[in-house]
Amino acid sequence: MTAQVETLEFQSEARQLLQLMIHSVYSNKDTFLRELISNASDALDKLRLEAFRDKELDVDTSDLHVELETDPVARTLTVRDNGIGMSRDEVISLIGTIAKSGTAEFLAKLKENQQNDELIGQFGVGFYSSFMVADKVTLVTRKAGATEGVRWESSGEGTYTIEPAEDAPQGTAVTLHLKPEDTEDRLYDYTDKAKLTEIVKRYSDFITWPVRLGEDTLNSMKALWARSDATEEEHTEFYKHISHDWQAPLETFRLQAEGTFEYQALLFLPAKAPFDLFMRERKRGVQLYVKRVFIMDDCEALMPEYLRFVKGVVDAQDLSLNVSREILQQDRQIERIRRRLVKKVLQTVKALPAEKYETFWGEFGKAVKEGLLDDTENREAILEICSFDSTHSAEGQTKLAEYVERMKDGQEHIYYLTGDSRTAVENSPHLEAFQAKGYEVLVLTDPIDEMWVDAVPEFDGRKFQSIAKGQVDLEDEKDPEQEKEFEGLLTWLKSTLDEQVKEVRLSSRLTTSPACIVGDTYDLTPTLEKMYRSMGQPMPQIKRILELNPKHEFVLALRDAQAREPGEDKPDLAEVAELLYGMALLAEGGDLADPSRFTKLMATRLSKTL
Repeated sequence: MTAQVETLEFQSEARQLLQLMIHSVYSNKDTFLRELISNASDALDKLRLEAFRDKELDVDTSDLHVELETDPVARTLTVRDNGIGMSRDEVISLIGTIAKSGTAEFLAKLKENQQNDELIGQFGVGFYSSFMVADKVTLVTRKAGATEGVRWESSGEGTYTIEPAEDAPQGTAVTLHLKPEDTEDRLYDYTDKAKLTEIVKRYSDFITWPVRLGEDTLNSMKALWARSDATEEEHTEFYKHISHDWQAPLETFRLQAEGTFEYQALLFLPAKAPFDLFMRERKRGVQLYVKRVFIMDDCEALMPEYLRFVKGVVDAQDLSLNVSREILQQDRQIERIRRRLVKKVLQTVKALPAEKYETFWGEFGKAVKEGLLDDTENREAILEICSFDSTHSAEGQTKLAEYVERMKDGQEHIYYLTGDSRTAVENSPHLEAFQAKGYEVLVLTDPIDEMWVDAVPEFDGRKFQSIAKGQVDLEDEKDPEQEKEFEGLLTWLKSTLDEQVKEVRLSSRLTTSPACIVGDTYDLTPTLEKMYRSMGQPMPQIKRILELNPKHEFVLALRDAQAREPGEDKPDLAEVAELLYGMALLAEGGDLADPSRFTKLMATRLSKTL
């Protein structure tokens, strides 16, 4: 019976990626072997764990290893493992497509970026790096416990073939039909034993399984996280192995605990945020080992959501090998390890040199600020490492401790203003008096800022105060005569604009604008209100407060006009009141309920002045 050979097309984005791999220039093609050995190591880890969990699985785990085979005459290199293997559906899913979110954005970045090798790997596309050095790739695999294997082959031109392989051994063998050697293009002879040994020593020495070439084992197999003498280069290659990042980490740090519960950890802060940092489908968490035995790749129980970018390994001594994600979430020891890891991460960030800290905060600051909502235990420590834009400087950001040091004598609050952009905030009328009197104001423009400022009461004993909410008294004392002079206008405006505002009052926060709109102390901000509505949550109308600048000529003229025309029926003045409210709304970046009516009123009023 003839085996059926199927020819299938790559997913369109996978096809684009293959072409970029084949035709683009990369600074280091040697790393293809690191990716293939890393995949083989993962397959061995998974087989050992599956054999432990499923006692019915008939597999031999006595000599798990990765094997390199070369044929200089045929110019082939085979990377073979006797690990978990793949089924036909898994081959199509994992290799025929790129089953990762954000791939289109990744491809766009890949085309734009001059250092393409720094981007490869961030979407789990390590297997495709084979086509940097091979004209054709053949993969033969058999899933542990299955009776029949699968043979996959492609030249990277948009299609691949797949067929049954009856005599396939358990595990996976990837055979590269190598391109001709071209040292000028950094394409070396990958059938040369010395070259392969050099690559394995450099990139894969820490792999926990033997990597063999003939009779020789090329790697030391020492768990890097258990070594205090590991070099920076070894840490870097280990980080690249577990993170599939082609850049060195921003910072590396170790933890070791002894006593009632023992564990070792080697953690890394990446230098650049992954493209899927804010995507719901992303994976997060560090690798978990128990007594050097791999348990899971992304142990979410060990790292909170807001630190999802942290990579690394935790090796616990006292856990059972037969653990699940559900068990881990309830395990007291895991919770204690997690608390230690979180504190260590925050301490490490706090101690970063200025240049590294700026890089870190630029890449991960938005994610870290989520912890202000989720992690009340470490809220103060998170606040200490936060940086914000501020009216103090148009260039750099400021930490809260620096803000507190600069506070004016007698200032009790940390002032802030939220908005869509720095430009919008800086042009807000709410800032006028604060700038005129020299008060520093934090400029908060991230969507998460709208959430945490209401949840976090204070920093270092100073409460946070929005300059767009509640009463702000920046004057030494109130002028009772002034309040009396405007009493009639305030009453009339409140009646005229009753559907839009809950109160009209005089302002101490304005210097050049005629009016502004503020919220009550505990009201939702307009931005937060929009966010809730966009999520489908019904929200009642929230009336806000109209504040008037008692020194502005427009307000003075309106006061005098209202005083000259007794009675409630003042259609012309009512239109002016409507325009005043609309201008205040626009000045803070708000949306008019009826833009066309506002435009008509403005045109009518302007025409009467000509």
